Amino acid sequence: MIHFGGDYNPEQWPEKVWADDVELMLRAGVNLVTVGVFSWSRLQPGPGEFDFGWLDRVLGLLGDAGIGVCLATPTASPPPWFTRAHPDSMPVTAEGVRLTHGSRDTYCVNAPAYREASLRIARELGGRYANHGAVRLWHVHNEYGTTCFCDRCAAAFRLWLADRYGDVAALNDAWSTDFWSQRYGSLDEVQPPRATQYLHNPAQLLDYRRFVSDALLSHYLDQRAVLQESAIPVTTNFVLGGWVPVDHARWAREVDLVAIDDYPPTVEDHVAHRAFSADMARGWARAAGHEDGRWVLMEHAPGAVHDRAGGAVRPLPPGGIRDAAEAYLERGATGVMYFQWRASRGGAEQWHPGMVPHQGPDTPVYAEISALGTSLAGRTPEVVTPATALIFDEQTMWAWQAPHLPTHNVDYEAVCRRWHRALGGPVDVLPLSAPLAGYDLVVAPLLYLLPPAGHAALRDYVRGGGTLVLTFASGLADESCRVTPGALDDLIGARIIRHTPLVPAETVALAGDNAGRLWFDDLEPAGASVLLRTADGRPAVIEHRYGAGLVRYHATDLEDLSFLTEE
Repeated sequence: MIHFGGDYNPEQWPEKVWADDVELMLRAGVNLVTVGVFSWSRLQPGPGEFDFGWLDRVLGLLGDAGIGVCLATPTASPPPWFTRAHPDSMPVTAEGVRLTHGSRDTYCVNAPAYREASLRIARELGGRYANHGAVRLWHVHNEYGTTCFCDRCAAAFRLWLADRYGDVAALNDAWSTDFWSQRYGSLDEVQPPRATQYLHNPAQLLDYRRFVSDALLSHYLDQRAVLQESAIPVTTNFVLGGWVPVDHARWAREVDLVAIDDYPPTVEDHVAHRAFSADMARGWARAAGHEDGRWVLMEHAPGAVHDRAGGAVRPLPPGGIRDAAEAYLERGATGVMYFQWRASRGGAEQWHPGMVPHQGPDTPVYAEISALGTSLAGRTPEVVTPATALIFDEQTMWAWQAPHLPTHNVDYEAVCRRWHRALGGPVDVLPLSAPLAGYDLVVAPLLYLLPPAGHAALRDYVRGGGTLVLTFASGLADESCRVTPGALDDLIGARIIRHTPLVPAETVALAGDNAGRLWFDDLEPAGASVLLRTADGRPAVIEHRYGAGLVRYHATDLEDLSFLTEE
C-alpha cells in the first residue's frame, strides 16, 4: 500500500468541520494523516493540565473511517506558559541574544526543564494512545534543527569534546590551536563558536555542528524510548537544507522509517530537485540497513512551490501534482504526504498551500490531489536497486560552508545535484559511511573532507573492481579540517601541484566544446592517462587503473558532464 495524505490540524478549525474533512479525505483517497505536530498548547493548556478529549474525538472519527494516523509529539513548539515559566529554556543566538516566544522551534535542547516537559507530554501521549487502532506511526517532534549557544550548551559541548577527544592535548592537536594563540590549557576554556572578531577555527565550527546533531538526537532518543513501549514504529521527519545541523545519515539508523520533508526552490526544475531528494532518502535508508531502502515523504507542498529566488509562492502547472508525486514514488517512496490538509486562515503559514485550498474543494488543486490519491489504491512501493551511487556527505557540506576556504563560489549541494541530473536516474545518493560494494559506478564530487575511514573505503571499492569518479577539491582535509596535501595522489595516479579557484565569470577552455568552471587543479600524471586536456594542453580529466578498478579525476567543473557515464 502507498500511504497518501498529509498534516491535519483539526485544532485550528471548529469541530463541526471535522466530519466534512473526513468525507473529503475519503473522496481524495487519503489513508494516513499526521496529527498533533503543533498542538502542545491545546493538549497541555497549563503545567499540570491535560486535555485529550478533542484528540480522542478526532482519532475516533479518523479510525472509524479507516484513515490511519501518524501521531506526533508536539515538542517542536512549546506553549506560552512553558516559556514564561522557564525563560532560560529559550535558545541563545551566536551573538548572545536570548530569543523570546512567538514563533516555532524556540527552545534550547539542553535545557533540563524543556527536556522534562518534552518527556512528560510524550509519555502522556504514549500511555493514552499506544493501543489505539487508528495510530500507525509515532512522529517525534518536527524538523529538528534548532541551534543554541547558551552556557548550558557550552557545558554540554565540553562534555561532548571530552568524550570525542579524551583530553585537551588531543583536542589541541585536532583543532590546530597553536594558530592564532588558541591553545587551550583545559577543556573548561572551550566555548561554542559564538560571534567573534574575525574567522572562527574551522574545526571548532565543524565539531559544534556535530555536537548539536548529537544533542538533538538525544532528545529524539529520549522520546523514542518512551514511545517504543508500544509496538508502533517511531520516526521523525528530516528537513533538508544546508542550514540544518543534523547528520541525517547517522539519524537514519535510529528511526524505524526514514521520513523527509522536501520543498524545491523553483518550479522550473522541481522534478529534478525531488528526484535527488528521493534518491538521498533512499540512500540514507539503505546505508542504515532499512529493508529495500524504504522511506516515506512526510511533507511537500500541494500544487505549488515557494520560489526562494523570486520571493513568491508559485503554482505548479497542470499535471504538476502528479509529476511531483511520481518523482518520489518511482524512487521507492512508501508514501506521499503533504503539508497541510486544509490551508490555514490565520497564523504565520496562512499562505502555505493546502490539499484543500482557502477556496475549498471545488478547485483544480483538490481535483488533482483527489485524482492522484484515488489512482494510488492497490499500488505498492517500488523496490529500487541502482547500479550507480553518488556520494553526498553532509559533514563535507558543513565544511564547505566555513568562511576560511580559498573560494566562496562553490555550492556543494548545487554541484552534487547537477551531477545527479547528468547521471540520470535513479541513483543511490549515499553518505560517505555507506557500503559501496556492488555499485558499478560511484561518483564523489567535491569530497573536501575525507577522514581515514573514507580514504580506506574509496580505495577498497576501486581495488575490488569499481569505477570511481573524483573531482577537484577532494581529499583536501581530514575530519578536523586539517589540510592533507597529496592524500589522493596514489589513487588518482597524479600529483596535484597547484589549486586555482576561479571567479564566477572565469572559465578554462578545454579541447572540443567543453569548458571548466569553479576551480582548476594543475596535475602531473604519474601512471594516469589523460582523457581530456585544456586548450593549452594541460590535463583536465585523467584516468588511472587502481587494483581491479578504475579512477577518473576531474581537475575542473565541466560544463558538459558526459564524462560521468562514458565507458
